Amino acid sequence: MISSDNIASLIGANVLDSDGDKIGTVGQVYLDDNDGHPSWASVKTGLFGTKESFVPLEEANWDGNDLRVAYDKDRVKDAPRVDADQHLEPSDEDELYRYYGMTAGSYGTDTGFTGNATDQGYDRARTADADAYSTTDTNSGVDAYSGTDATRAESSTGTVGYDTSGPTTDSAMTRSEEQLNVGTERVQTGKARLRKYVVTENQSVTVPVQREEVRIEREPITDANVGAAMDGPDISEEEHEVTLSEERPVIQKETVPVERVRLDKDVVTEQQTVNEEVRKEEITFDGDDRSGRSNL
Repeated sequence: MISSDNIASLIGANVLDSDGDKIGTVGQVYLDDNDGHPSWASVKTGLFGTKESFVPLEEANWDGNDLRVAYDKDRVKDAPRVDADQHLEPSDEDELYRYYGMTAGSYGTDTGFTGNATDQGYDRARTADADAYSTTDTNSGVDAYSGTDATRAESSTGTVGYDTSGPTTDSAMTRSEEQLNVGTERVQTGKARLRKYVVTENQSVTVPVQREEVRIEREPITDANVGAAMDGPDISEEEHEVTLSEERPVIQKETVPVERVRLDKDVVTEQQTVNEEVRKEEITFDGDDRSGRSNL
């Protein structure tokens, strides 16, 4: 259950549905007129948060960063459109109870409300000297909390208004926001080294080589060679031989230097985009018709 201690942190926080999907952001928190506990929250949805839907806080959980409600995204977005002003009227609240299927009973049995839409309730007003609620003739309902109280009073110390989350400090509220301060740091990303090793590869080189082959030549007997042909016995056995030769490739290897390799470093500059969520506080002004001013 969401307590009153969480109110200041809830404004502007992300709202997640029952499946963990983002619905929007908290616009305002509405308090029970009777005991002041958070009862409803308005959720800003749509493009640029231009729409607001109401969701009950009865079964919602707050983890310090996100508000997780017990309904899915479409259920919240399709909730009846109710004006997100300073006070949630009983008729509006009754319509929201019916939409979310909550048993309101005698107007708020499950959330601490008593009475019905026609009963007199408590309107939130703070006296100058005591932290007390005064009874007025307004219908029971829920007041909105959006950073300031709906009704402001001047205390005995001269300070206008009071701090609902602690003691009164001064007459101003400080608005803060987170800003990104992005720098660089040098970190080791790896090492590079040169290593020499031996690999064996096959090379093919074509070399022209010569070889001798035997060729038989026959010549007829002529006057020019008849003498050489008749020299010797008429019939005899003889042998003639010829020596053949050929060239063969001779391989020799030698080691020669081909290049020198060294390591060096270059500095490369590139642009990187850093995405990070930052929070900021927004201050809204809530006033009634008597103030002569409208909401900012």
